[in-house]
Amino acid sequence: MKLVFVLSVMLMFVEAGLAQDPNGGVEGTVTDPAGAVVANAWVTVTSETDNATRRVATHANGAFVVTGLQAGKYWVTGEATGMRCPRTLAEVRVGQTAHVPLKMQLASANTTVAVRSEQADRTSSVLGNPVTQEEIEETPLANRSFANIAYIAPMTAPVEPSDPTKARITAVSFAGSSGLNVDLSVDGGDNNDDYIGGFLQAYSPEAIREFNVRTAQFDPDTSRTNGASVVISTRAGGNDWHGSGAGFFRGSGLNARNTLDNPAPQPKQPYGRQDYVGTVGGPVKRDRLWYFASYEYNRETPSVAYSGASLGEFQSLATLAGEGQIPGVSAIATPSSLAVPFRDGLLNTRVDWQQSAASRWFVRFSLDRNLTHNDLVQQAALPSTGFTTRSNYYSAVVSNTMAFGDHWLGSTVLAASLFDHRKTRNSEMGFALAFPFSTTALTTSGFETFGDNQFATAITAFPIAREQQKYQLRYDLNHSSAAHTVKLGVNFIHEPVLRGRFADGAETLYVFAQDPTYYTTSGCPLLGTNVNCPSYVTENDAAATDGTFSQSVQRVGFYGQDSWRVARNVALNYGMRYDTTFGLFIASGHDQNANATLQALRTAGVGFASGVPHDYRGAVSPRVGAAWSPGGRSTVVRAGFGMYYNDLAQNGWAEAFQAVNGGANPPAAVIDPHYHSPYAMQGSAAVEHELARGWKASAQFEHQQGVHQYRRYEYVSGISLPSSAPSASVFRSDNRSRYDGGSVIVQHRGGGFDFTAHYTFAKATTWGATVGELFDYVNGVTDALHPFGPGDHGPSGEDIRHRFVVEGAFRLPWHLRFAALAQFESARPYTMFTPVDINGDGNVNDRAVVNGVQTSLDQFRGLPFSQVDVRVSREFRAGERVRVHPFVEMFNLLNRQNPGNNYVPDISALSPVVNSLSNATGICLNAGCTETRSIHSTNDLRQPAG
Repeated sequence: MKLVFVLSVMLMFVEAGLAQDPNGGVEGTVTDPAGAVVANAWVTVTSETDNATRRVATHANGAFVVTGLQAGKYWVTGEATGMRCPRTLAEVRVGQTAHVPLKMQLASANTTVAVRSEQADRTSSVLGNPVTQEEIEETPLANRSFANIAYIAPMTAPVEPSDPTKARITAVSFAGSSGLNVDLSVDGGDNNDDYIGGFLQAYSPEAIREFNVRTAQFDPDTSRTNGASVVISTRAGGNDWHGSGAGFFRGSGLNARNTLDNPAPQPKQPYGRQDYVGTVGGPVKRDRLWYFASYEYNRETPSVAYSGASLGEFQSLATLAGEGQIPGVSAIATPSSLAVPFRDGLLNTRVDWQQSAASRWFVRFSLDRNLTHNDLVQQAALPSTGFTTRSNYYSAVVSNTMAFGDHWLGSTVLAASLFDHRKTRNSEMGFALAFPFSTTALTTSGFETFGDNQFATAITAFPIAREQQKYQLRYDLNHSSAAHTVKLGVNFIHEPVLRGRFADGAETLYVFAQDPTYYTTSGCPLLGTNVNCPSYVTENDAAATDGTFSQSVQRVGFYGQDSWRVARNVALNYGMRYDTTFGLFIASGHDQNANATLQALRTAGVGFASGVPHDYRGAVSPRVGAAWSPGGRSTVVRAGFGMYYNDLAQNGWAEAFQAVNGGANPPAAVIDPHYHSPYAMQGSAAVEHELARGWKASAQFEHQQGVHQYRRYEYVSGISLPSSAPSASVFRSDNRSRYDGGSVIVQHRGGGFDFTAHYTFAKATTWGATVGELFDYVNGVTDALHPFGPGDHGPSGEDIRHRFVVEGAFRLPWHLRFAALAQFESARPYTMFTPVDINGDGNVNDRAVVNGVQTSLDQFRGLPFSQVDVRVSREFRAGERVRVHPFVEMFNLLNRQNPGNNYVPDISALSPVVNSLSNATGICLNAGCTETRSIHSTNDLRQPAG
């Protein structure tokens, strides 16, 4: 990470409007001055922002429930014959129900205004963590991503995004996962990436009113997740016109050197970033029609730093080109660094309409369009290996909330989203050259030095084109009575376009034994033959093929749930959900029977090739939980259990979808017929206690058992398959994982002092995979003959045993405001591989052997992580309606190198090298490895990567 100072001036006029989200509510009991319940009293709930009003009558037990309220502040009052309640200000959070008890006074008494502090949701067992607009505005966000602030929720952690087809999409690890197994909804609309998982479209923080990070025990109305649920509400206009303008400026002079990618003494690489943000909102017609819009433009110019050693090799390569030793290339430019310009525009517009007291509508449209030049160029690769990347995201939501009488509420969501992504190579030469210096620790995901990027990493291949079109219809019906709040619903998603294309032209990849300087000084030809010179190796000589893959998928889910108020202080939540998918295994109109590799395996009598996979129809998800408030309102105890299904993303087996196209050279990849949708069994418990003066303390525990997760098997003809069968990649849903975590959280709200701190102790384990993740989509077993061997069970790649987070905003003297987000965590694990077939299954890249013992899954650990981000601001007022906020933000204030678990995972890429790739016992001290230093522990092999 880098130390970065951000200098910004923000101009704001009028107070910002409150957003709306249909997933919250208020509940409580109305009592008379003597404490007896009051039946048939009228309770009125009025939005503080736009005066929208809902009115319900209390039941025989004095209870009332108002659902379908959009996030914000509401005045709540009640009245009955001869009595009325003081107005109470309640804060409704996204996905939560505020508890608001009302006590009547005689109508002749003076009516006062009572402002309440936030109270815990006493009706739900869901473990949620609302993040308010104030926190989004105050917290320093290094990447201007709302997901950065999700880290303040327990059981979460930062994780490196694993998908280069989505620029700047921040990933969040939940319960030890990669962050790809998450359900994300924005204003009730689906915002999931169905190719690789995780978040799809990015949103400016200025467009977000509030969001809720729900880590466990979601109600049956939440679908398609076996990890977490993030519910976002966008901002809306109110009865006062308001707006803001902001500029964020960051340059190389304020940017610290990244010693991993840009070590001294080379010049510090150029860098610059500017963000321009504007918002406007207000009433088109007061109390009836409102408008809000935000726009953010990000102009970033980072660069790839070239070391002196790399520049020397580039110049030698240029010399070889000038000598005519590279066919078709006579000159190669060797820049000292390479700019990687990135431009991004994010627009969000929303119109809200109060049709009547019973009906409310809103329409929201958002887009994200970005462009990157020289994308994917690594620190030891020339510009020819890069791409120009264009991504366009569009989404729209139309929503209606309709009340039928006092106790019925219907909610309709119509949503559409489109994603179009294109990568255009910087070169189209038909070949690429790879030299040893390009596969060092600085280039963990790169391989080529010059020429066409093969666009394949050690993990998987990513497409050069992606498209996703999704249309959604969701309807929820809610009914509240004296003891029950029942909710029924259906969610239908039509995805007619879910397709992409891998690079499919004829390509030759040349891998050389020596670096370019060897060929310029030794006289050996680069591509010629000489018995006294090392020759190149043709690693990949691929003919042209059809790289496209395409699906049309439909998903439907039904659910029913009930929140039963067993007593005034006990609520029982229970329900059932059913989800299924149509067309998950149909690609380009064909099932796997059209796969030539599967046909060949079937002819050879291979057992798993006897059938083809089908859509899974058994995803029945029971969920039950309870909330108990013992001894009054200050304490809430929650507990629950549930099952959560989520289809695997398309990325896991896209090669098998490509294989059904036929034609020349299709991938040798098939899907095992025994597909089962992955699911997680979650159990959770929590206790939350409100302390005095805005303080709240809580503790929670989560257990998650993951079943039927994705793994990739590499079978080899004549070893793990009959000699008559071709080698093949086989995709299965047979992995298992487990997560256990406990957190202690302390919070304070109000009085100019907002503070959250939590400590989490956790353990995450999984079975053998080349990427040790839970619920991931890119895992491959290390031993196809023994996929559940003893060395293949261990911690996941995001197994963080200890994590401590502090976030807060404080008022200081002289009208200063201080905000900080600090994160500290123990080291994450990683696996060390060797390019040798240790296991005897015919595949290289097995777990490395050190001092005669094969290492186990994720046995190695990186370094502990710590990062402190701070912001200091001061408000200046220019009259009643204008405020100016100059502020400075500093990221990674301690300037700490934080590689996390990003360490060299290939024992052959270590520098200095080890004495043997089959059994490393020493580290070489000279070129001939005649002198070695003994390896005493695995830490001797730990080297940070780029």
